[in-house]
Amino acid sequence: MAEIGRFQKGDEIFYAMVVDGELFRLKGNVFESTICEKKPLALRGVKTLTPVMPSKVIAVGLNYADHARESNKPLPQEPLFWLKAPTSLIPDGGKIEIPFPHHRTDFEAELAIVIGRRARNVAPAAAARYIFGYTAAQDIADRTIQNTESQWARCKSFDTFTPLGPYVVTKINTHDLTIQLFQNGQLRQNSNTSQLIFSCSDLVSFVSTNMTLLPGDVILTGTPSGVGPIQSGDRLEVRIQGLAPLINTVK
Repeated sequence: MAEIGRFQKGDEIFYAMVVDGELFRLKGNVFESTICEKKPLALRGVKTLTPVMPSKVIAVGLNYADHARESNKPLPQEPLFWLKAPTSLIPDGGKIEIPFPHHRTDFEAELAIVIGRRARNVAPAAAARYIFGYTAAQDIADRTIQNTESQWARCKSFDTFTPLGPYVVTKINTHDLTIQLFQNGQLRQNSNTSQLIFSCSDLVSFVSTNMTLLPGDVILTGTPSGVGPIQSGDRLEVRIQGLAPLINTVK
């Protein structure tokens, strides 16, 4: 298992492997083959970015049975997905900005899939070969807008509405992972990926039958029950077993 992040130092943006808090710069195409420098990078002045810059972000709704019940909606017969604007991405440590303070805006902790190879019409059994790794995410939602529109892209695509990171874990079994969200230290969401209606392989296969997936593309796999409103000053922490925590604040 390797943790890979994307960083900036001065004007340079680069990928690095994260080992016990130290960064080892990677050279080459991170999705194909890379060379890892043996000497760790000096951390002073290094800024953590989102781990990838996807051509598209695909969000999946109602993929936990408990969240479907919480939303008073029937279980989907096939994955329900929509596109989120890549400009909504922010890294670990970034600030979530609420555009309409009088609206209800909710947190949603999610496991994110990062695609590693061009994928089209991929069978579920072969999907793992197209997955680069996994990271933590949030699918922030303006619930006031969502409840008045039939399409969900706008209410979930405002700038800063997709925290992602901090790193991609390249190998992990996603069938039985604890997924939690803490709001100001209080546990709000507490579930397990074993409750997913459609597995990660199912999602990659289904999405790839509808559109071509490119290296770096991100699929948000859905959120469990316990979603709730956020407000300025909140500290939100997504903890997924085996992944580094994703921490963001709200303003």
